[in-house]
Amino acid sequence: MAGSQVPSSRRSFLVASTGAALALGLAAPARAAGRTRFGRYGSPSRRLTDRTLYVDAAGTGDFTTVQAAVTAVSGTGFTLVIAPGVYRETVAVDITRTELTWIGASENPRDVVIVYDNAAGTPKPGGGTYGTTGSATTLVQADGFTARWITFANDWLRADHPGVSGTQAVAIKVQGDRSAFHHCRFIGHQDTLYADSMNRDAYARQYFAHCYAEGDVDFVFGRATAVYEHCHFRTLNRTDLTGAPYGFVFAPSTVGTNPRGYLVSDSRVTSESPGAYYKLARPWVPSSDTTARPMLTVRNTHLGPGIDAVAPYTNMSDTYPWQSQRFAEYRNTGPGAVISVSENRPQLTSAEAESATRETYLGDWTPWQGRWC
Repeated sequence: MAGSQVPSSRRSFLVASTGAALALGLAAPARAAGRTRFGRYGSPSRRLTDRTLYVDAAGTGDFTTVQAAVTAVSGTGFTLVIAPGVYRETVAVDITRTELTWIGASENPRDVVIVYDNAAGTPKPGGGTYGTTGSATTLVQADGFTARWITFANDWLRADHPGVSGTQAVAIKVQGDRSAFHHCRFIGHQDTLYADSMNRDAYARQYFAHCYAEGDVDFVFGRATAVYEHCHFRTLNRTDLTGAPYGFVFAPSTVGTNPRGYLVSDSRVTSESPGAYYKLARPWVPSSDTTARPMLTVRNTHLGPGIDAVAPYTNMSDTYPWQSQRFAEYRNTGPGAVISVSENRPQLTSAEAESATRETYLGDWTPWQGRWC
């Protein structure tokens, strides 16, 4: 695991006004004399390469916003080095900006935070509402995207908007193939991390290593072929509900013809909620693809007491029962993994588990290799 300390909750964002990095505990760490706010990654005056761009809200970089730097990227293979700070903005990486890498310069994801506060039901300036996809603080559609040591957040709160029914508030939506996230944090409530693809015929491969994600309802969801290893998923407490379930960790919507959905390996699920108040997963069969067969395998993972061990899965719609989907577990541990009703906990055989690996899911793409992994 990336460390034993539980990452600070999304609620820490609420004590600060826009950009108040000090109140968030996000001030730049002390650095040695002569080092810039970009650490060991150079600076505008001594670029690592001609395709390295520098972002600093304090003004020492090429750009003060992430979106401005993304817009300036022309071609493939650029790197954005982002200085510590809170970047309150929405960011979109379209399909033309391929092989783009974002690096949090301090190598601590708490120091670089990209955050906004749109929800699905938030009114748009031109009329209508944003919808789930439109609520995303960050949208990545290009292939070959990599992020390291960055926090992606959406700090929209139900309690602040009692009249809004569309409470989905996405921190990041990822649609590109070969999208990798190392030591990143995903902070939100409902629909925090949207691991998806450009369309139902695109089997986008995504990889999350040593990452942290928190939320309540379906906070890791979508139709990507996604591997999560050495990750920490944390379910939040809720004061707006009086009983269980408070929510669901995973809501895959895997295309029926795709043999690989979500794989969670060597990870852990913890909770702020009372015991057994969360389901591990429910299948999402969207109205746009009623032939979807959601797939989730959770293996060698510690499930804390917040997960309902007796009935860890439930339906999103009774038309598509979870038992008809592709849910399985293998050698999980912890109070949330206790098998008391066997038909509620489908298990892989040892032979089946041999193909439930990152290598099988991701094929010839090996994002766990490399200097910074």
